[in-house]
Amino acid sequence: MVGHRTPRAVALALGAALVALTVTGPAQARTGADALPEVTPRAETPALYDDEAGGNADADDPAIWRNAADPGRSLVIATAKEGGLRVYDLDARQVQAVPAPPATGPDDAPGRFNNVDLLQGARLTTGRADLAVTTDRGNDRLRVYRVDRDRPGGPLTDVTDPDAPAVFSASEEEVNEQRTAYGLATWTDKATGRSYALVSRRERTAIALLELTATSRGTVGYRTVRTLDLPSSFRLPNGASWSPCAEPGELPQVEGMVVDPADGTLYAGQEDVGIWRLRANLTGRPELIDKVREYGVPGTYDEGTEECVAGADPGYGGTRLSADVEGLTLLTESDGDGYLLASSQGDDTFAAYDRETGEQNEYEGGFRVTAASARLDGSEECDGAAVLNAPLGRKYPNGLLVVQDGHETPADGEREATGFKFVDLGDVTEALDD
Repeated sequence: MVGHRTPRAVALALGAALVALTVTGPAQARTGADALPEVTPRAETPALYDDEAGGNADADDPAIWRNAADPGRSLVIATAKEGGLRVYDLDARQVQAVPAPPATGPDDAPGRFNNVDLLQGARLTTGRADLAVTTDRGNDRLRVYRVDRDRPGGPLTDVTDPDAPAVFSASEEEVNEQRTAYGLATWTDKATGRSYALVSRRERTAIALLELTATSRGTVGYRTVRTLDLPSSFRLPNGASWSPCAEPGELPQVEGMVVDPADGTLYAGQEDVGIWRLRANLTGRPELIDKVREYGVPGTYDEGTEECVAGADPGYGGTRLSADVEGLTLLTESDGDGYLLASSQGDDTFAAYDRETGEQNEYEGGFRVTAASARLDGSEECDGAAVLNAPLGRKYPNGLLVVQDGHETPADGEREATGFKFVDLGDVTEALDD
């Protein structure tokens, strides 16, 4: 996202809440989200500050790399937007900071790393390697880093093909308009062994399928296979046409995405709409498996306040997600079961859906990540999340959930801070089983 919850989502959520209070009364206006179980983090990363003194670092999206040889020395790799990438150990201590590329010219945007995902055992000309792939929204490109836990200087090495093209833009002028590479999910096709990145476009509904390609120089490039546009307007049950309110020219974008490796199913969170299920190769018809509560709420954009003014809620939205829907991640189990987890950014909760498509991704419950102490707070307005259901040494024998915290506290004066929280996965599964 640009910052945290969008003004239109705030305004629409407020408008919907006021409608609920008017129609049902205060006692009945409370939703099921209030009664969700709570889990607390075990650790948090150092605060990041999105100002000049802090290097314009703004926490966004994490990924968990498992060290198969020594799981207790696994890593969390996370984006910090203009601050580049941060790498943390399981104590949430920073072990490496990778800067985003500088602006190519005085009038050009600087690099800005938005989302990150991992590929294990990717085939390079120099041998197999684990890769961290990130969207550089500032330059409309992917950047690729090789992961080597014990490399002097830090575990990440840039192996991006210097000739890698822009993902969506046809010129540097278009890049600077910043309708660029945004959300990200990686995927390896079991049938062919080929690896891909699925990339969404900021302020547009497009998703691009990019095949990652190894060059003779040991670097990684990519080529576009196909693109798909999700809907930007929707027919409501009353026959009306509805589009989420936004600034003029903006369409409802996708950010959170994840692919189920078992069957190549892509789940994509369209922020003000809901969660889509579709084939990761971008063929076939997408299916909307859940909607945000604000779905169908009319809104009018106010040029003066640069916010949306919500109308009456017609009641066509969902009940579990509050816009924006963010941070999709997959909790896999060896028997094929598991959960699709989604950050419901508008009400600071997480929703869990059955991983099995045969069960139509049925809703299984939800939870909150709340404060463990006065110093170790929970997660608010979560932008991104990553889960790994595998033992990670003595600290996380049950696996790990990492979530972004959009309001790191206690803050440093008036500086807004963000960071990441580490949650024992056993606490999460216990909460979902209750």
